[in-house]
Amino acid sequence: MRIFLAFLLLFPATVVAQGAASLVADNVVISNDQQLIADGNIEVFYDETQLSAEQIIYDRARDELIISGPILIKTADGSILTATQATLDPKLENGILLGARLVLNEQLQLAANQLSRAEGRYSQLYKVAVTSCRVCGNQAPLWEIRAESVVHDEDAQQLYFTNTQFLVRGVPLLWLPKVRLPDPTLTRATGLLIPTFRTTDQLSTGLKLPYFIRIGDHRDLTLTPYVSAKTKTLEARYRQAFVNGVIEINAAASQDTLIAGNRSYLFAEGTFDVGAGYTLTFDAQSASDESYLLDYGYSEQDRLESQVNVVRVGADQLNQANITYYQTLRDDEDNASLPPIVGSFSHERRLYPEAGGTATYAVFGDTLYRYGDNDGVDGRDMNRLGASVTWSRDWIAPVGIVTNANASLRSDLYVVKDGVSGDEDGLRTVPRLGVTLTYPLAALGSSGAHHLVEPTLALIWSDSYGFTPPNEDSTRSELDQANLFSATHFAGEDGIETGLRAAAGVTWTRLGAAGAQSTLTFGRILRDTDSGDFNASSGLDGTSSDWLLAGQYTLPNGFHVDGRTLFDDDASLTRAASRIGWQNDKVSLNAAYIWQAADTTESRPDAVSEWTLDTTMQLTPSWSVSVDTRYDLAQDEPAHAGLGVEYQNECVTVDLSVSRRYTSSTTVEPSTSYGLSVTLNGFSAAQSGVGPKATCSP
Repeated sequence: MRIFLAFLLLFPATVVAQGAASLVADNVVISNDQQLIADGNIEVFYDETQLSAEQIIYDRARDELIISGPILIKTADGSILTATQATLDPKLENGILLGARLVLNEQLQLAANQLSRAEGRYSQLYKVAVTSCRVCGNQAPLWEIRAESVVHDEDAQQLYFTNTQFLVRGVPLLWLPKVRLPDPTLTRATGLLIPTFRTTDQLSTGLKLPYFIRIGDHRDLTLTPYVSAKTKTLEARYRQAFVNGVIEINAAASQDTLIAGNRSYLFAEGTFDVGAGYTLTFDAQSASDESYLLDYGYSEQDRLESQVNVVRVGADQLNQANITYYQTLRDDEDNASLPPIVGSFSHERRLYPEAGGTATYAVFGDTLYRYGDNDGVDGRDMNRLGASVTWSRDWIAPVGIVTNANASLRSDLYVVKDGVSGDEDGLRTVPRLGVTLTYPLAALGSSGAHHLVEPTLALIWSDSYGFTPPNEDSTRSELDQANLFSATHFAGEDGIETGLRAAAGVTWTRLGAAGAQSTLTFGRILRDTDSGDFNASSGLDGTSSDWLLAGQYTLPNGFHVDGRTLFDDDASLTRAASRIGWQNDKVSLNAAYIWQAADTTESRPDAVSEWTLDTTMQLTPSWSVSVDTRYDLAQDEPAHAGLGVEYQNECVTVDLSVSRRYTSSTTVEPSTSYGLSVTLNGFSAAQSGVGPKATCSP
């Protein structure tokens, strides 16, 4: 018969100081010398700690528990402790355990001849073997740490090792007199992080050894010395969380054999809620020279943008202001003529007049500043201040035609300094009228698939009166399925389409009964006159645009494919792009192809023909491989290639990578990089239980 009692209640003198523990056992007796003896399938509960054993003797005179095993103790923080024999206080917080094994966070196990508990906080283990690998019989684990003693500080969440050896498959590789490591429950602590070996053609073989500094609960600093035969580099990352935002700063400084003098970069970003619904974001980017970011693998950007942006988005209004500084890393560009400084602001509000529809008014402005001394394109500065009013209304006409009518009036005041014609200014006014007609046709197929066919016709008229400004922000325009029926096809505000034009097309959408989805769009634009504002490769030039054909197909199993092409009446291609992908638990596959005709107006003297591949495959529960590559078909040469291999189980993660960059210029040389990192899982919260568990052979 199982017996349950609050056994400390039998001794009132201890209850006041210690509270009561619950005990369940097969047999419980009280001896003449006031000892409580429990035998058989014992379970003891004190606060959130649970103990299981074969026999417990409570000695009132000594106020201790004498426990015979096998013993199992589970604590409130999830730690598991086993032993063969133990002498503990009634709180299970202090005492000695023999033949002990401590398991932290269900991952890191520490086996010891003896374990001493003190102050309910410290566990000191003697003759210790530590590993997070599964131990199979007498076989040595993949890795283990052997130490003369280990102290586990539960409050500080730290492990302190004395006279320590690191072994791989039982072979000693490293000895250290003292080591401090975090236990698996600790998420933030000052100390060394995982080292990385990096080898490149330009910088030789080097070691990165990051050191994490916990400044507080909401900020930290990571310093990473990177040393090789050809470079001495210090990398730094600073992060801080505020009540209303966050910031992160990444930077590095180097002295190497590639370029004389100091080299450096700094990337900083942050987001803040500044009140009244406004959000402030900033992004600062700087590099000492054109090739530094590529040489060290920090970034592949060839233009750096430093900007500050303030925005407030409401249900019916939008306010924003932005200023950006550009730094070019391209050989054929000059910072002074980009322009390097661009600023803008806008206020937009939506109204709902009683006459129907939606009205929107906006005021806006921007500025472009070049600090070049020459007049003309390389030195031109331009300022613009404007306002617009737009009205739009939707309704369903007879026979089911979905109709949208819209009208707008816009005025811009331009002030141009140091232009091709010197200083000039003027006012430009643009009226615009438009109507869009869509006749949706729906059908249900015999297989259960839903079909929707939407023939669409858009008629638009607009004109420009007054000043004709230089085109600064509308030099890269392109026809696609998103802007086929748009009122304007310019990317910015300086370019204006004039005259009467019509966009005609049809979109077919299919929703399969099994979950497959597909869309197909086909159409073109017709104009009464050719303004000559669009270049040939945009697909928008002439009185008749190129034909647009775009489609997408997706399956419930993660497979998808989409493509878009622009072609002339004679079926010659202007642009083409396609993507294919497949994603599930074991495969992530993405491939893409792009083709663009040569166009000197877009600084593209030769046609572009390039495909890319980016894939990751989980070969087994432990092994995964990733491949990424980019190949230039026009030049018949690779542009980039990379291979990564990862092995991961419950106790170790090994990452091996190799990449080749074929890019070359007057400042950038082709380079091959190798990387290796080894992580011992179990010493941090992020690396606990991350991999599959190893199996033991019979």
